[in-house]
Formats: sequence, structure tokens, C-alpha cells
Amino acid sequence: MSVRTELPETPVETPKRRRALPPLLVHALAALGAFAVVVALTLVTDEFTNLRIATIGYYLIAVAGLTLLTGLTGQVSLGHGAFMFIGAYTVALLVRRVPSFPLWADLLLASAAGGLAGLLAGAAAARLRGPYLAGATLALAVGLPALTRRFPDFLGGSNGLSFTVHSRPSGVAVPELRWQTWIVWLSVLIALVLVVNIVRGRLGREFRAVRDDEVAAALGGIAVGRTKILAFLVSAVCGGLAGGLQAFLLGTAAPGSFTPALSLSLLAAVVLGGLGSLWGALWGAVALVYFQAWSEDLADALHLNTDVANNLPLAVYGVILIVVVLAFPRGIQGGFRRLGTSLTSIRRAKENDEKH
Repeated sequence: MSVRTELPETPVETPKRRRALPPLLVHALAALGAFAVVVALTLVTDEFTNLRIATIGYYLIAVAGLTLLTGLTGQVSLGHGAFMFIGAYTVALLVRRVPSFPLWADLLLASAAGGLAGLLAGAAAARLRGPYLAGATLALAVGLPALTRRFPDFLGGSNGLSFTVHSRPSGVAVPELRWQTWIVWLSVLIALVLVVNIVRGRLGREFRAVRDDEVAAALGGIAVGRTKILAFLVSAVCGGLAGGLQAFLLGTAAPGSFTPALSLSLLAAVVLGGLGSLWGALWGAVALVYFQAWSEDLADALHLNTDVANNLPLAVYGVILIVVVLAFPRGIQGGFRRLGTSLTSIRRAKENDEKH
């Protein structure tokens, strides 16, 4: 008679999975890293370059907002400069008439004012598409700056409103412009963290669904009209913040800074950087600042007259936009992605050859 003995099973230890960090925390840490890079750049560059870095900052959040509206939701807007106008004049009026308000409150109210305008514009344009929507938003960009001539005592007329903001603490030994650059980028990065989380979340998926097929999105339970209005709201909040930061940096809010050409340039920056890509918004903002600067330097070197020199940056920007779109239909960021894909394919091919 055989006796069967069973050995006790030893438990198999399964490797513990590392808990992923929450997306909001990841994006916040990335923003802190980006802010450290900006601070380092401002410490090793002169004041003029600091001004350009700050300008890239407020253009970045403006282009990011338009990217969300046009690239992710498919609503073509030619009036984004109008929301910047509202944000800039909100900050100017608050600084001049309510000087006791802190800067952060002024910027929040500028963003809220831009968002309110975007909410109204989105509600009015929710049923418009294509050229009709573009025409309606262009009318907004043309009409709002004209209000400065209608109410010159309140809005300063053609000269705009000038003011001074003392944002630097008295005990901080940092040049004023450098401190302003830090404030601009800190505000922009906080806003970008929120925008990225919107894009990566449920609302971002609804934006893309509406862009791809409105009928399918409606059949899937998405309120198409509400989603379009929300896209306008978020985009306009970004535009209002960008305008408020511009006014804070330059110390003025003037209608000449918010012509329809600004709205067209912002849309061109979205296409140039990469439609629907927030990284593309960065490249578009850099292009807006440096292509214009290089065009002005070229005009000075060629001793062109004033009319030609004023229009040369737009012409150069248009030519570069055409060339980039022909070479990289998905913009600069799309070109980087294609380059990364090609390098990955080459590396994998070499690894396979080495194995065989």
C-alpha cells in the first residue's frame, strides 16, 4: 500500500505594480521643470532676450487656447485676438481704477472676462460652421477694438491706456523685466497644466469626437452644441489671460496691438506648429516672436521704407508657413514625430540585423 504525500505549495510572489502618479501631479512636475528652464535662460540672457522669452510665454497660452478650439474641436476662429483685447483692457482698467487689487486677482478677472466673452460668442456661433463661423469671429476681432474710439474717455481712444504695475517685492534684488518674465511664465504654466488635463480627460475626448463627426458624436450621447460652447469658453479664457499678461508686461493696452492681423497670425501659428498639438503651440509661439524679429532685422539691413518694413514680417511669415505646410502637412510638431518614427525604425532595423 503506497502512501501519497503532498508537499505544501509555496506561494508565488507576484511583482508589485508601481502605482502611477496622478496625471495632474505629473503635469505639475513637468511645469516646475519647465519653469526652472525658463529661470535659467533668463539668468544667462540680456533684458531684450528676456522680453522675447516673456512674449513667447503669453503667445504660447493664446495659441494653446486656439489649438484647443480649432485643432481639437474643428471650429475655425479668426477672432482670437478679440479675447486678448478684452483681457488686456481688463487688466489696464483694474490697475488704473482699483489699484488695491493684487496682480493675481487682475489676471484671474482678465481670464474670466475673456471666458465670458467666449461663452457668449460660442453660444451665438454654436450653429455656425466653416466660413460662416470664421466670418462671425472675424467681425468680433474687427469690431471690439473700434470700441476704444467710441468710448475714448473710458478706454483711452486710439492711444489706449498706460499704467505701471509694481509686482516685484521690495526685498527681491532681481531686475524688473526678469521678474515680469517669471510672473508671465508661472501664470502660463499653471494655465497649461489645466489645459493639458482638459485635453487628456473626458472633455478632450468629446472635443475630438465632435471634430471628427458631429452626427456620430450626437448619437454617442455627446451634447454637440454644449461641447462647442465649452471649447469656446476654455479657448477664450486662455486668450483673456494672454492679453492680460501682455498688458502687464508692456504696461499698456492699445487697440493697435489687437488688429485682425493678430488673430490671423495666431491661427497661422496653430497651423505652423501642428494642428491639434499643444507642443505645436510652443513652436508656433516661438515662430511668431522670432520670425517677426528676423524680418525686422532684415528690413533694417535692406533700408526698406516704412510701409514695406511694416508688412515684411507678415509676408515672411506667410512664405515660411507655406513651405512648412508643404514639407510637413502636420506642422513642425508633425515633422518631429515623423523624424522620431524614422529614427526608431532605423534603430529597430539595425537591432534585427545584429541578431541575424
